[in-house]
Amino acid sequence: MRLLGIVGWSGSGKTTLVEKLLPLLAARGLKVSTIKRSHHGFDVDKPGKDSWRHRKAGAHEVLVASDLRWALMRENRDGGEIALDELVARLEPVDLVLVEGFTNHPHARIEVWRAAEGKALRSGDDSGLLAIAAPRADWKEGGGRRWLDLDDAEAVAAFIADWVKS
Repeated sequence: MRLLGIVGWSGSGKTTLVEKLLPLLAARGLKVSTIKRSHHGFDVDKPGKDSWRHRKAGAHEVLVASDLRWALMRENRDGGEIALDELVARLEPVDLVLVEGFTNHPHARIEVWRAAEGKALRSGDDSGLLAIAAPRADWKEGGGRRWLDLDDAEAVAAFIADWVKS
């Protein structure tokens, strides 16, 4: 499985790009999974539901299943960050895993960047940076960087599909 990070500053459009890419990559015959790192406390469970009650009572893992989907929730009571490699190992084999977050893990990445945010490129001279996805008006020539048009998801998907198949 190939890992490709979609990185950038908060609000730059990472999730919007991933959302656009998923059907385009599937149309190219790629099976894709995603991993999203949340910097905020989050819960997929709802207070009072049976699964919530199981977790609150001390279950280490709770698996909820229906005819349409299943979800595994693991309580991380140790409080340490879960390694990206450990999460990837839990996934079924696919062609590509798109990763939002985990910026300290050494994997290939595309940075989503907008000059209007007034921030420098996050990736700097990151050797894992494959390209920068930005509005065409924001492109900066030189520096040996590959620029992708953020407003052309088809072109970004084609670039990613070629990279996965290479």
